[in-house]
Amino acid sequence: MEKRFWVYMLASQKQGTLYIGVTSDLIKRIWEHKNKVVEGFTEKYDVHNLVWFEDHATADAAIRKEKRLKKYERQWKINLIEEKNPEWVCLYDEICK
Repeated sequence: MEKRFWVYMLASQKQGTLYIGVTSDLIKRIWEHKNKVVEGFTEKYDVHNLVWFEDHATADAAIRKEKRLKKYERQWKINLIEEKNPEWVCLYDEICK
């Protein structure tokens, strides 16, 4: 089985505070955000709803995408989320199936 890498966006609520991250284990990483295992931005601002994610074949590709997303204007990020998740539903349960 080939390893995949993920770029993801979390939100505190619909149209709320956003966080962009990258990981090689999406389920574990989102669980950590949801359970406030690691101190930092997402814990402090209660940002734990997975609202968008995208897989990549290499770590380099995922990191490049993460860096590009972080430079984009907020509205562009919102548009990206709403393209596939217009209700801003937390997708964590979906990826755990």
